[in-house]
Amino acid sequence: MSQTIDIPQELKSSLRKFRFARHKGNAAFIAKVNKQKLIIEEVEVLKEITIEDLVEELPESSPRYIVLSYDLTHPDGRKSNPLLLINWTPEGSETSIVTLHASAFILFQDIADANKTLEVRDSQDGLTQRVVENKLLA
Repeated sequence: MSQTIDIPQELKSSLRKFRFARHKGNAAFIAKVNKQKLIIEEVEVLKEITIEDLVEELPESSPRYIVLSYDLTHPDGRKSNPLLLINWTPEGSETSIVTLHASAFILFQDIADANKTLEVRDSQDGLTQRVVENKLLA
């Protein structure tokens, strides 16, 4: 089976390192599709970030894959740091890049190996602390 988008080994290694690291607070691994090279590339890793600050860092018109290590407190008081894969696809994104992003999502999802997945299309209200916690506790 041929792939339209490739995931370089250095991205796989960097994502693996992120997944197994012990993060203090929330942390986010952000990646995007490079339209010219047809690869997924790392954009940045944010540490000790709130959901609100994460939303501020994300572009309003360009899709991203975000692997979020979330500092979660369960209703019974237990703490955990589950991984949530966020498929950030704002409504104003260019059609050609959204198509490439969508075609590579399953491939990235397999490599991210997150506990749950969240689709976000509304950049204003689609990604909040409440939305993230509801998804992780569901």
